Amino acid sequence: MTRQVERSSKSLAKEHADSNRGGPALTFGHAWDYAPAPESPDHVKIEPRYGLFVGGKWKTPRSGKHFATHSPSTEQKLAEVAEADARDVDDAVKAARSAYERVWSKMRPTERAKYIFRIARAIQEKARELSIVETMDGGKPIKESRDVDVPIAAAHFFYHAGWADKLEYAAPGRSVRPLGVAGQIIPWNFPLLMAAWKLAPALACGNTVVLKPAETTPLTALLLAKIIEEADLPPGVVNVVTGAGMTGAALAAHPDVNKIAFTGSTDVGKRIQKAVAGTGKRLTLELGGKAANIIFADAPIDQAVEGIINGIFFNQGTSAAPARGSSSKRASTISSSASSAIAWRRCASAIRSTRTPTLAPSTRRCSSSASKSSWRPARAKARSVTAHRARCRPRASGSRRRSSRVRASRAAWRAKRSSDRSSRS
Repeated sequence: MTRQVERSSKSLAKEHADSNRGGPALTFGHAWDYAPAPESPDHVKIEPRYGLFVGGKWKTPRSGKHFATHSPSTEQKLAEVAEADARDVDDAVKAARSAYERVWSKMRPTERAKYIFRIARAIQEKARELSIVETMDGGKPIKESRDVDVPIAAAHFFYHAGWADKLEYAAPGRSVRPLGVAGQIIPWNFPLLMAAWKLAPALACGNTVVLKPAETTPLTALLLAKIIEEADLPPGVVNVVTGAGMTGAALAAHPDVNKIAFTGSTDVGKRIQKAVAGTGKRLTLELGGKAANIIFADAPIDQAVEGIINGIFFNQGTSAAPARGSSSKRASTISSSASSAIAWRRCASAIRSTRTPTLAPSTRRCSSSASKSSWRPARAKARSVTAHRARCRPRASGSRRRSSRVRASRAAWRAKRSSDRSSRS
């Protein structure tokens, strides 16, 4: 064995010497090629054209019109999607009404729960496909789609499936009954997760649904419609119509819809509120907004700053969570240090976000042309953000050029915390 190793070492050394002299090069074939990334777009197949999911079937729009949906990271056209008009919305509402009166409202809650459980399991099985398409169509990092959006979407269907036969415990002393047909309009920041938030509780309570996803991110809602079709949900229980603002307006104004649930901008929410006023429809609005963070004098500044930054920059700042972190109220004694720290962390977060590609290239090898093309716009943006960081950085002497006032404030806070701990002990 030792002699074989010595001979192989000598042969490798000879080949290396030959390569240096222009002789035969050392080759490994395909032994060191990288495998495709688990989140590569090659793992999914997007149909070139999608229709409307109405009455359990895929239909072409009455007008015959389609619009394109593009990847915001590459500007590549992903698919063509049907554009529904008022006639298509009317067909969807009629299908939902028929399914509600004939099947869904009369079905035992335990049977409804089985269908919802089936949808949840299918989402888990297709998690990779859904997360990749969510990132391709919406542009968010694959980490958020894979680790946040898709798992929570499945969890919502699991959760509400468990509530389907326990609704009397959710509202003690009240007679619980479904409303009828629910028209649901969702935005583009959490396409699949918003669909789960809207669909799961409505189905668990015995309602049928007409869902209108955002025109910029319709693909995961259409994939969810395919999952619902594969789950053998009764035809018409869930209908998906795609289109822009006119499609949503037709759904909100339809006289046979019992409930409108809308998540989106405040301006559009006001318009829907006016359209629904006086019609007797139930209305739920989740509108964009901002909320202040209150920082008290005895708060740990570092932790408070991290919470503020996470609140405002999570999901690229497009989150309707109550503590958006876009503004803060501070005690006068810590106002300067907190402001400087927040400015620093904002710049650092902006720099870090530009250095992370949205979606993994087809292979993990960074020298591929796809990877280089995806990094070029990020580098250009990083240079502009670097200039902004230089402008907002506190000017002070020293190698790190940090503000002496910030350092003094933090040192004082640490000393106070140490004294408090020693006094307690």
